[in-house]
Amino acid sequence: MANTRERKVWFITGAASGFGRCLVDSVIARGDRVIATSRSLESLKPLEGTNDDIRLLQLDVTDGPEIIKAKMVEAVTFFGGLDVIVNNAGANYLGITEEGGSAFLRKQFDVCLFGVMDVTAAALPYLRAQKSGTVVIIGSRSAWVAEAFPGLASYASSKAAVHALAEGFSGELAHLNIRVLLVEPSAFRTGMINAPGMLDGLTRKDGFADYDKPRNALLNFFKTVPPPPGDPVKAMEAVVDVVKGEGVAAGRPWPTYLVLGRDAEKAILAKTDKLRMHLEEWTDVVRGVEFE
Repeated sequence: MANTRERKVWFITGAASGFGRCLVDSVIARGDRVIATSRSLESLKPLEGTNDDIRLLQLDVTDGPEIIKAKMVEAVTFFGGLDVIVNNAGANYLGITEEGGSAFLRKQFDVCLFGVMDVTAAALPYLRAQKSGTVVIIGSRSAWVAEAFPGLASYASSKAAVHALAEGFSGELAHLNIRVLLVEPSAFRTGMINAPGMLDGLTRKDGFADYDKPRNALLNFFKTVPPPPGDPVKAMEAVVDVVKGEGVAAGRPWPTYLVLGRDAEKAILAKTDKLRMHLEEWTDVVRGVEFE
């Protein structure tokens, strides 16, 4: 079943605020159509009735594969198909890793990894049937800096996992003409830094005294941190450019990775330099463990 739609249909999770809302506005301005989703329809009220090319859908990415598949069936009826799936919904729960344990990790991974998996898997049958489509996954520079910020491990590990998931999808879907774009932004003014529950793991009353120093340092950091430098409108304009092959992406090959922001650039360069230095310093050990 070939896709003959001239105006692409974008399915966007976490569309009520931050990157998601900026992306909705950018896509509509370019003449495409949007299925905007959020955990709560109430949060999408500002979009209601604003444009005939927008449809609203309640979707919690942690509801599990069967419910999400049913939601995707409903979504396809709005405009007759799907073209671009944007996994934007996210959460950032900070806390000392030992104190939070696996329960803390599961809470983070349910949103940032398994939610991405379930939404993408629910959409892929439609993209495979038409032999075209794009899957966009919003990652984070945090995947590259887990050791730099105590308390970031659960979020950073979920983003590192979704980084690998995106690469895996990219390799598996390329022959079906389905593209994957991993967006790796630095700090942007999306409101996530003030999200409810973000710091709960750092203010628990049963924390271990051994971690008071890094815990308090991180809490003080968030009390004094200036507004992030990143402009989310510009970031999402770049995403739309890449998906549509316009603007900054015109004439360029498909990138797979889209790094956004100088902080993300610095973080990735620092980590790759560190790994390169390790390989150079330990070359004899790296290469000395194979059969003669």
